[in-house]
Amino acid sequence: MGEKDITEKTLEAYNDVFADIVNVLLFDGRSVVEENSLEDGVARYHYKADHSKLHEMERDALKYWKDSGIRIAFFGLENQTVAERYMPLRCIGYDGAEYRRQLISEYRMVKDSDTGEEKKVSVRKEPCPVVTLVLYFGFRERWSEPVNLHSCIQIPEELKLFVNDYKMNLFELAFLPDETAAKFKSDFRFIVDYLVQMRKTGTYVGSNENIRHVHEVLELLTVMTDDVRFRDVAKHSKKGVRTMCSVLDEIEAKGELRGELRGKDEGKNEILEMNRYLIKNERWEDLKKATEDEKFREEILKQMKKAGEKEVCLKEGDE
Repeated sequence: MGEKDITEKTLEAYNDVFADIVNVLLFDGRSVVEENSLEDGVARYHYKADHSKLHEMERDALKYWKDSGIRIAFFGLENQTVAERYMPLRCIGYDGAEYRRQLISEYRMVKDSDTGEEKKVSVRKEPCPVVTLVLYFGFRERWSEPVNLHSCIQIPEELKLFVNDYKMNLFELAFLPDETAAKFKSDFRFIVDYLVQMRKTGTYVGSNENIRHVHEVLELLTVMTDDVRFRDVAKHSKKGVRTMCSVLDEIEAKGELRGELRGKDEGKNEILEMNRYLIKNERWEDLKKATEDEKFREEILKQMKKAGEKEVCLKEGDE
């Protein structure tokens, strides 16, 4: 995912954001994982493949969950803006590499009780569970690719019983239940709010809540929307924006149309005007068809333009 990878993990690198994501998605919003109990993990692994060449793979985010200095578990986050067929295989590779690393002995120097000389002894810590969460940022459509190993690969019927069916933990952020989306407390709530609004209405209305990590939130929104105006505000704002409402105000002040983001600039969005008219007149079937059929929608808009007004009925269009 290139730039998206880098930007996403910048926001998720903050312990308050990382803990919030884990608590909401795994523990129904309960504060099970405290941000001060998290420690950055080494998210890069090396392995040998073709002709013993050393290769590298890197996780998007990995943190150790600790209690009284003892590791309880490893949490890894993987970010996806598009559905990927072999994502379960990637997750298996990441998790397996971490388990393998836990089996590697660590060494420390101790003094021999008999001779008094220092010697190196191996120390192996007790392995702990690895949990990977796949975060899907798409909002236009649901995840359409496999979420388990058996769906990824062709397995002879005779072998299915012996091939463990690894299942990845997928979370479609834009499609979370409203009560779940409302439980995010960190800046990640602005990302989820954007995705949910865009999925439901195709428009976005910013909130007046303060953003803690302004630059990181706006950078992530930039790559999610391909709209560099978010990044421009983060870099060049003279007022020091702190809320999404103030971000949109900055964009509008630069001569941009707030309606492009909020969809509330009446009279400048023909599709919204058409929808309002169809809803007002209870033309539910026409509204459904206009939503799904681009040609049908374009025909209505042409009729509206020809009539010189912002509403049209199908009877007039058929004449």
